[in-house]
Amino acid sequence: MAKQKVVTLDGRTGEGGGQLVRVAVALAALTGTPIRINNVRGNRAGKVRGGGLKAQHVSCIQCLADATQADVTGCSVGSKTIEFRANISPEAIKNRNIRVKAESAASILLVFQATLPFFLFAGDEPGSPITLTIQGGSNVSFSLSFEYLDQVLLPALERFGIKVERKLEHRGWSHGTPEIGSAKFTITPIPLGHSLKEPNWPRDRGDITRIDVSILVPGQVQQPLKEALNFELGVVFPGIEINFLLVGDSRHRARMYTLLVAHTTTGLRFGRDWLYSGSTRNPDYSKIVTEIAQRVVDELDAELRKGGVVDEYLQDQLIVFQALVEGRSSIARTPVALDSDRERIDRMDEPFGDGSLHTTTARWVTSQLLPQVKWINDGRVCEGAGWKTSSPDLSIESPLKDLQ
Repeated sequence: MAKQKVVTLDGRTGEGGGQLVRVAVALAALTGTPIRINNVRGNRAGKVRGGGLKAQHVSCIQCLADATQADVTGCSVGSKTIEFRANISPEAIKNRNIRVKAESAASILLVFQATLPFFLFAGDEPGSPITLTIQGGSNVSFSLSFEYLDQVLLPALERFGIKVERKLEHRGWSHGTPEIGSAKFTITPIPLGHSLKEPNWPRDRGDITRIDVSILVPGQVQQPLKEALNFELGVVFPGIEINFLLVGDSRHRARMYTLLVAHTTTGLRFGRDWLYSGSTRNPDYSKIVTEIAQRVVDELDAELRKGGVVDEYLQDQLIVFQALVEGRSSIARTPVALDSDRERIDRMDEPFGDGSLHTTTARWVTSQLLPQVKWINDGRVCEGAGWKTSSPDLSIESPLKDLQ
């Protein structure tokens, strides 16, 4: 197999955290492009979020390294430099029943996020599914939750033709007494010779039709929080149906999670959540439930007022899939970004475009690993690579050579 040039990334670029690592390693595993990341998570300071690899990053990298029989250096907690070179392509993998065990309550969903692009392209002739079971946390700080993935992210990915069955086997928490959970995902890979489909994404947000509410709090907090949410939602979204989709007992005073999902007439979903981070020592629950309700309702309202067709957190999670599709997609967070008569190819030598720092950084990483992708008008439009699955007897470079 001919050697490809190593792509070197500075881990301090843009958001400079774990997202850069996850996107880069995911695309390196998929494309076979060898990578080196220096200054890993170099923008993360402090004891809690300090730089270097954390347990969930190591779990992601090791899972993809095992699947691709990769040559890897620096895959350990605290490592500031990582090198990754895949040796087999997704179609050549033999094990289709994969288990990932985190050494802590590291986020299940971030591990899933990092490995999904690779396993999506692991199609075989019979069309066999990939079963991915991940142990770790389902409700963790600085991460999407299982509920957000289930209610917002995966429904959005269905527009790309992505099918994933999911089951939360046991809930895991980073708050309170750390608890390791487990989730099982059954991924339907793209058929051989096919690519992700161009998403039929609405250009208009539409009107709000319903707001789904999920709360996971101690038993004695459930009713007060429901009342507080009903009040705040009634004030900000009068006349809109409120549906309490999930009301569960978190079994610890430090575990309080709330998710709001707004549904629109065009089929879009906008999510806003919060894993409560305030003090819960001698808690005054009457004040806490008001704080939670006001925060999530106000943040959802602020997001919807932007008038775009995607929420802040969903937008950056869709970047990789936009880059891989065959065709064009436009998933903008503001109406200004949607309206433009002229097309201008974006420069991609640094984070760029519409959206949060996570979104602009994700665009930059995809441009380094998939240079054939074009971003247009500040990231408003993506002309994808049209990455296709191929026969397992082809070399890992073959899809990239075909595209170039």
